[in-house]
Amino acid sequence: MAHYIGIAGTHSTGKTTFTQLLTEKALEAGLTVTRVGDIATECQKEGFGILKNHTFESTLWIMTAVINAELKAGLRHDLVIVDRPVQDALGYLEAALSSTDRQLSSCDREYLYGLARLHLPRYIANFKTVLDDNIALGPNRDEDREFRTLVDRTISQVHNELDINALQLTDEEATLLVGKISRSLSRASD
Repeated sequence: MAHYIGIAGTHSTGKTTFTQLLTEKALEAGLTVTRVGDIATECQKEGFGILKNHTFESTLWIMTAVINAELKAGLRHDLVIVDRPVQDALGYLEAALSSTDRQLSSCDREYLYGLARLHLPRYIANFKTVLDDNIALGPNRDEDREFRTLVDRTISQVHNELDINALQLTDEEATLLVGKISRSLSRASD
């Protein structure tokens, strides 16, 4: 049985670094592990808008593509690390709407948030990065620092609305989580 962990946050805030740390700890504990990520690039290749151009449709596409990728990865791995889980897509959408002075219909909003609420229990833990403007943007990243800050804030708002208790990206949290997963898998095999 696979365990899923979500890591949300605006770009260039440590998701990849933490994913690598978590992966190393999981492998040391004998777990099979994989990462699901970079769904937005696929979305853009399909012709949907991303970043400030996010729409209901692009967000739904990303959310369902993430869920699909999680399910596939869970067939072969003990731990699936989701770099940009469903709630992350909502944060980017909210930032796009705010920055371009657009709104969703209440029906579309309820649809997306309802999907997220139904899916969130699949994650045994959720992490959220903390934006540090002193850290340089990674290569090939959107350089709009104002939008980056807005995304950080809207992801936090989405976490609050969905009642997600996000954990800190620390070595200690990674160690505790890997131990919890190892114990769970050990009990399941008994």
